[in-house]
Amino acid sequence: MPHERSRPEWQLDSRVSGHCQIVIAGDWIARSGPLPAFPQSAIASVPAGESLGIDAGGLGDWDSGLIAFVWDARRMAASSGLSLDVSALPAAAGRLLALLPDVVGPQAPPRRPEFRPLRWVGGAALGSLGAIGGATALLFATVGGAARAGVGRARLRRADLFDNIRDAGPQALVIVGVVNFLVGAILAFVGAVQLRKFAADMYVANLVGLAVVREMAAVMTAIVMAGRTGGAYAARIATMEGNEEIDALTVIGIPVSDYVVLPAVLALVLTMPFLYLFGCLVGMLGGFAVSIGMLNITGAGYLTQTLDAIAFSQFVFGFLKSIAFALLIGVASCRIGLQAGRSAADVGQAATRAVVLGIVGVIAMDAIFAVFADVAGI
Repeated sequence: MPHERSRPEWQLDSRVSGHCQIVIAGDWIARSGPLPAFPQSAIASVPAGESLGIDAGGLGDWDSGLIAFVWDARRMAASSGLSLDVSALPAAAGRLLALLPDVVGPQAPPRRPEFRPLRWVGGAALGSLGAIGGATALLFATVGGAARAGVGRARLRRADLFDNIRDAGPQALVIVGVVNFLVGAILAFVGAVQLRKFAADMYVANLVGLAVVREMAAVMTAIVMAGRTGGAYAARIATMEGNEEIDALTVIGIPVSDYVVLPAVLALVLTMPFLYLFGCLVGMLGGFAVSIGMLNITGAGYLTQTLDAIAFSQFVFGFLKSIAFALLIGVASCRIGLQAGRSAADVGQAATRAVVLGIVGVIAMDAIFAVFADVAGI
């Protein structure tokens, strides 16, 4: 049967052995219900300078509720110029009370937010520069690890590299193919609507082929990989950070950039160019399917127009862009994972940040490539 608790009580015994005592009885358990309070008026009649004692002979079970009551009594006694002797309490209660101050200082008023736009802009700029510097340092460390791996000196496990290549390559073919096929079909739809007005249906093949090879295949493949693989990298490394696996690698002297970051980044760099070429092929197939079904274009005519429109330099340009996108996604995702906190919420935040930064970074880098191509006349 459960133990029946007695009601918590207290009273002030005015004169016991020449001084006042607070007599405490019953079970003082906070979760059992409201506990008696200690008002300031209870000791108003006690002369200043005297000592208050505690009689805990009738005390039963207790928890933090007793500590809160005695602490209130001690603070009120101190404010009235009295001292409270707690030596009669259980030893554990005395140790807990020793951690609490006799007087609670006044709380500082909450600071009002100040409008300092220059300070905010400067802090954001410094934070951005610090993030860029950290990512650049990680990129150089990864490139150095790749160079050491080429001569067999990097601490890179081949099993990790092959696992990352399989995840970033063959397992991503389906989603990359579906996205690029639909993009090619959409380009053919849009092109057909406009070119049909000028009886130039045959140039749909030129439009689709050039747009897919030059821009869309590389960009859409990179966006898919940023959402699929970049987020996974960040979440995986953030989980390792939370499990203190990164700290363990650092303690035993294994470079994190070689053991964790290098396989992920190298796998993306090796697979992204081939995914780009696969995306080009599937995107042109999407345009081919729409053109054959909606326009008066033969398969041979579509193929001839496509081959005439696309120069080999366009493939080289898209190939280089895919490598740059792979480096951006891999390094940024791994950097975000290494900077994550140690809680489960931090893992989700790291994955979200990696996806957002990867997509925005890919689009921004593509704009830079577009400006460069225009200047170089590509």
